[in-house]
Amino acid sequence: MRKSLIAATIIALAASAGYGTFVEGAVGVDSSKLRNAVTVPNIRLHQAALQAIADANNGERTSGTPGFDASAAYVKSTLEGAGYTVTQIPFSFPFFKENSPPIFERTAPLPGEVFVEGSDFSTMEYSGTGDVTRLVKNAGGFVLPPTPEPSSASGCAAADFVGFQSGSIALVQRGTCAFFDKATNAKNAGAVAVIIFNEGNPGRTDNFGGTLGGEVGIPVLSASHALGVALSTGGPTVHIKTDTTIETKNTSNLMAETATGRSDRVVVVGAHLDSVPGGAGIQDNGSGSAGILEIALQMKKLNIKPVNKVRFMWFGAEEAGLLGSENYVASLTARQKKDTALNLNFDMIASPNFVRFVYDGDGSDTADAGPNGSATIEDVFAKYFASKSLPFEATAFDGRSDYGPFIDAGIPAGGLFTGAEELKTAEEALIYGGTAGLALDPCYHQACDNLGNNNLEAFDQMSDAAADAVLQFAMTTSAVKGTSKANDQAIKSVDADSLMYRGSHLQR
Repeated sequence: MRKSLIAATIIALAASAGYGTFVEGAVGVDSSKLRNAVTVPNIRLHQAALQAIADANNGERTSGTPGFDASAAYVKSTLEGAGYTVTQIPFSFPFFKENSPPIFERTAPLPGEVFVEGSDFSTMEYSGTGDVTRLVKNAGGFVLPPTPEPSSASGCAAADFVGFQSGSIALVQRGTCAFFDKATNAKNAGAVAVIIFNEGNPGRTDNFGGTLGGEVGIPVLSASHALGVALSTGGPTVHIKTDTTIETKNTSNLMAETATGRSDRVVVVGAHLDSVPGGAGIQDNGSGSAGILEIALQMKKLNIKPVNKVRFMWFGAEEAGLLGSENYVASLTARQKKDTALNLNFDMIASPNFVRFVYDGDGSDTADAGPNGSATIEDVFAKYFASKSLPFEATAFDGRSDYGPFIDAGIPAGGLFTGAEELKTAEEALIYGGTAGLALDPCYHQACDNLGNNNLEAFDQMSDAAADAVLQFAMTTSAVKGTSKANDQAIKSVDADSLMYRGSHLQR
């Protein structure tokens, strides 16, 4: 059964059984006081502070920049003012910077053509520096025309470059494996630059940007599907110039936890605090960061004493490849991992053209299931939305946000999401309103992701659902059982290509 229909079904079953009010959450804790206290106007005050920080720091809050440091200082001081003890956990990471605008143009056959940065192409994060004018040669594995679902494995194997002319520029189609793997295979075959063009499926037609997740040493560009198709015929020669710097910089995670609660059943509530370069990131992920900040503040104000310790975390360098959450999970001992009951992840919960998405913990609607216990988390959100007569959709554990390192460690995870660059379907527009054929967040990873790039109706509904879930798991006396290692299905089904796209978002 589609998850969008489950809410209505649960309500109907409850009504037929004679229940006047559906019991919210897995343990039936009344979350109304907390939800009433967590208001959109208060959350928006935090977002406004983040916007002001971005405005004062070249329009961005990227890890490794003063904008991120000021964002962390705001969250820390706000929490400390409410009585929390805040731990700032520093770590170093490879910081990527473009020193000058890239150049991408076709020089032959004549007449030439200059491609437009942003709409036609982008420099991928961790691209190397270079200035080359060479023939474009196709890697193997293209799927043209594209199929309805992502399927291309172009460039994922060394065999895709058999016969490749060393010294050429490799053209590779997005799909299946990590961008880093595609670029590395191309370089090993003698490519002096790489162009990775979008797959062409619905929601995968435009230029997409993204991160390699590590250094390759040669220029690597993303490109729109249309441009990739155009370059795949006729044996064109192109000129590519990139000017980048990769250096080690410092950033941090922030951690604040409740004073009471079982330390062997820690509920980790997380959101990433950093933005992409060149953007304020007030929706991605100022929405999640501000939302969990207000939940933490109101739990303290209401003097809620949880049964299980609640650990609120704001991760750095998510947009560089989930580096903050990876650093945190890697720092845990085996005992500390076992003592982590679950991870709730809130990354983008106010998308302008939103859909209410819940991570598919049991894998019943998608190919991706979380570790044991993730289905319980999904069920809490399902029951809450049912109690409010709000339909929702399942979204896959595709590795595109900070839950990734948790599920890799076998820790149950779940959370909410309202959409990124994917296009709203006609069916979704009927259910949720908004505009079919338009991205769920048209300003995803762009400079226009500012204070106005938030749907307040979605924000109200999703922040209430987040508050409810945090309280249910804070107060439950039952364990949410994970395993000593991640669910095999979850690991195998993660789209490795996704793991290298979202800039974080690696890709969502």
